Amino acid sequence: MAEDERLARLRLIRTPRIGPVTYAQLIARFGSALAAIEALPQLAQRGGGAAPAVPEPRAIEREMRRVSQLGARYLFFGDPDYPPLLAELDDAPAVLTVRGDLSLAARQTIAMVGARNASAAACRFARQLAHDLASDGVAIVSGLARGIDTAAHAGSLDGGTIAVIAGGIDIAYPPENAELQERIAQTGLLIAEMPPGVEPRARHFPHRNRIIAGLAGGTVVVEAAPRSGSLITARLAGEAGREVMAVPGSPLDPRAQGCNQLIRDGATLVQSAADILETVRPIDARMVRSPATRFGASPPRDAAEADRALIAGLLGPVPVPVDEIVRQSALAPAVVQTVLLELELAGRLDRHAGGRVSLG
Repeated sequence: MAEDERLARLRLIRTPRIGPVTYAQLIARFGSALAAIEALPQLAQRGGGAAPAVPEPRAIEREMRRVSQLGARYLFFGDPDYPPLLAELDDAPAVLTVRGDLSLAARQTIAMVGARNASAAACRFARQLAHDLASDGVAIVSGLARGIDTAAHAGSLDGGTIAVIAGGIDIAYPPENAELQERIAQTGLLIAEMPPGVEPRARHFPHRNRIIAGLAGGTVVVEAAPRSGSLITARLAGEAGREVMAVPGSPLDPRAQGCNQLIRDGATLVQSAADILETVRPIDARMVRSPATRFGASPPRDAAEADRALIAGLLGPVPVPVDEIVRQSALAPAVVQTVLLELELAGRLDRHAGGRVSLG
């Protein structure tokens, strides 16, 4: 990729109201970020609003220098070493910042997540489970949070661990894991979607969770409350067609209720590394969609005013699947994509998990 196109792609993805789905559609339609940036004002005007402000090249150049100073690099969707399982997601990150051994993401990978306030027994079990899997050549991916995440990273540190963080690549969170985060960057793989300098906020963690689930062929939950981020990760894994596994716990412990609920709902019960390896098929057997196919398939095309009015009329404040908009409008998916793209760029559309949209 030419340097000016890399700069333009970073400008595009750092633009407000342009998320991974919109970014992919813009690249598919215009062929390059340079052309997409030029087209933004006209697209937003069709959607009934003003175009979002695209960052100036100098601001992105400063970010690029900072990434280089940190010993990190960018990984763009479409690069040959972009993790193939992550590329299968419809909202796969357009760009990641990475430090460490990227070859770990090409291994068979298992995600391990769980409670931040985990019991000592659960942390010990997670650490041993991660160690056993890593000793068998499996890379362990987690979110570097307190509790189970920390135990999973500690157990797999010598065999292969991947940490996905919610903030910038230079921000240690939680602070007590700063040393562990640096060790992972040196001997494992550290991944961030946010630009350098961004402190993690609550809204960032679901985005981080989709990357954790997307990188792995299966997700194991070890202790989780019924309404927890760990269960969000498990749900995202299931929606992506990945295996969902859980370690059972005592019904008297609230921290085990989420895992027991997952098992009741069909997740695989696991008690050992052998159970996990038996459940997860080899990654080589998966049919992995290539990044080039994602950008090249069914690009958006121009829509008529009547199409715009029809689609806008089908939208409301309640999120609805894009497939349902296509069905009820009886329009070509590419036309629906175009109108939704225009509405989002105009600030009138919100995208939600599971391919759902609503009026903003």
